[in-house]
Amino acid sequence: MPRPIVLYVQVVDWVSHKFGLLAMCLIFVMMAVLLLDAFTRNVVNIPLHWCIEMAQFILAAYYFVGGAHSLQLGDHVRMDLIYDRLSERGKAWMDVVTSSFMIFYLVCLLIGAVSSTLYSLQYNQKLMSVWAPPLAPIKIIMVFGIVLMLLQVLSVLFKDLATARGVTIPGVRMHEETAV
Repeated sequence: MPRPIVLYVQVVDWVSHKFGLLAMCLIFVMMAVLLLDAFTRNVVNIPLHWCIEMAQFILAAYYFVGGAHSLQLGDHVRMDLIYDRLSERGKAWMDVVTSSFMIFYLVCLLIGAVSSTLYSLQYNQKLMSVWAPPLAPIKIIMVFGIVLMLLQVLSVLFKDLATARGVTIPGVRMHEETAV
């Protein structure tokens, strides 16, 4: 594989891994917010209106930012009726085809996300609730997560193309090897 592609795969895999670890920590932040809500509502009898919505925002950030890492590890959902019967090279070719569809989907999703984020920033869009938080921050995180996922899909595509051609990428673990 050409050196720029190898470097791209290495950098994107590293970035996806680091943000994946960060996303994993968000679960604990969400649990703390929900515990705070339960404590203040049931023990102190002072309900905090922002806790449930904040937990929803944290969960959205968790799956948007963690999606690339999940794809990198091969922990995503896959229909195995035909896939398991294929050779490693056949699986790689099948992944090349499905990655192409995923790239198309993510580009469409990114176009909508950027449009929605720009709207939120331009009009200071807020959630219609008692707390009324601005929506721009979570939408910016959403755009970042989609971009990261798109970059990771391209990395996986390069790895699959290498596997399909019977080539290894030096210094890069192929995504099949990282699945648990």
